Amino acid sequence: MGIIQRQGIRNSIITYTGILIGAVSLIIIQPRFLSKEEIGLTRILLAFSAFIANFAPLGVNATVTRFFPYFRNREERHHGFFGFMLIFPLLGYILVAGLIYIFREQIISHYIGQSKLFTDYFTYVFPFIFFLSFISVLTSYSYSIFRTSVPLLINDILIRLGSIMVFTLYFIHVIDRDLLIFYYVLVYGIQLVLLIAYLFYEDRPSLRIKWNQYREHTPLIMFKYGLVVSLSGISSIGLRYMDTLMLGMYKPHQANLNALDIVGIYSIAAFIAVFVEAPMNAIDKIIVPKYADGWKNNDYADIRQIYYKSAKYLLLIGGLLFLLINLNIDSLFQLIPDHDYSLAKGVVLIISIGTLINMGTGNTDGYLLTSSKYKLLTWLLVGLLGIAYINYRILIPLFGMYGAALATATSATVYNFAKYFIIWRYYKMQPFSMDTLKILVVILITGAIGYFIPSLGNPFLDITLKGSVIAVLFAGLVYALRIVPEFHHLIPIIGKRK
Repeated sequence: MGIIQRQGIRNSIITYTGILIGAVSLIIIQPRFLSKEEIGLTRILLAFSAFIANFAPLGVNATVTRFFPYFRNREERHHGFFGFMLIFPLLGYILVAGLIYIFREQIISHYIGQSKLFTDYFTYVFPFIFFLSFISVLTSYSYSIFRTSVPLLINDILIRLGSIMVFTLYFIHVIDRDLLIFYYVLVYGIQLVLLIAYLFYEDRPSLRIKWNQYREHTPLIMFKYGLVVSLSGISSIGLRYMDTLMLGMYKPHQANLNALDIVGIYSIAAFIAVFVEAPMNAIDKIIVPKYADGWKNNDYADIRQIYYKSAKYLLLIGGLLFLLINLNIDSLFQLIPDHDYSLAKGVVLIISIGTLINMGTGNTDGYLLTSSKYKLLTWLLVGLLGIAYINYRILIPLFGMYGAALATATSATVYNFAKYFIIWRYYKMQPFSMDTLKILVVILITGAIGYFIPSLGNPFLDITLKGSVIAVLFAGLVYALRIVPEFHHLIPIIGKRK
């Protein structure tokens, strides 16, 4: 078993454990411990801070992924690349924090009418942005030295457990709302400290920069690359969080709800839908450095193999998760005591369709960002962000949270097929095969049968019954159609069949 498979399995276990904890937190704990408005407050604080934090590193995340292979030398402590890397988020944070402080009144004016609670706690975005910007840079560094599991463990499990602890303290009245938000942001500060401690323990990086090593790949070259690619990162994060940020500005169609209520409801539905995309997030952290090494060594066969397998296996896993979620959607929302959350059931379907399409086209972001055509991806994302913004401005006032979901799914679909055509046009590579068609057939047959499974009247029993039938049927069809060779190697009987 290769390093990608080993780390992929390990990271998938961590990711899904984290998602399970997140699901328990967001579906069971938070609706009981927090009001809809308070859930919306935490989500919009995170969305705003994460969006701005993507500007602060000045593109050094992409620089680390692209250029670190040229400086990797553990004995020489990577020639001080760690210290060189940290200059950028420090300077960038000073810049973006200063701009937000100067224009804070203008920003607040967009939210004070519909999301006043967010404006009351707006000052918390400053430490939040600091934590998130440095976390993203340190995480990129960790992935570039092929240490993915511990940062993933900290991000996906420990942070969620920490947040649950904060929500619990608030629920039992040990802390008030002010301390709730303070400790919620502080959890991410703890994440930053843990990442720093882990990297110094594992890699012993140096803050002393050996400038004589920056001859062929000068700081100016890397800075230009990072700035260009950072536009794609900014656009990608914008597409991820823009729906939340835009929903917080508009008056809801439901008279009994405010904008932060809608953000809280929408965030739970969006989290459920994004569960489909979790395998991609786990695999990305391993594949992107491998792409970078492949381009460095001109190993096009390896790049092609990674691209093809990423599309095949991500569509396979994503298809199963898509069915498990959408065929159990009524039961999932029955677990939430407040019936207002059921307003977002359709949001789950719309967003999960977009995420499944994203899975089916494979790891195209990593492919293009580490290739010579990275600028095309950047301009594509910038243009798409503008189109998405227009879609949100049109569709949210018309359809509320459904409009946000529709704009998100449409943008994701256009973006992913555009990346597919760029790779096909310039590199003559495409990830689809007869296996792709077989997987789609498996999804359709399993979905059609699963739809007609009767309800038992209990959400837990319904989820167990439907989930078991869907999983067994899906796996059986995959086995019968011989889609996964590794699967057959585990069961020698099929291998004997002529």
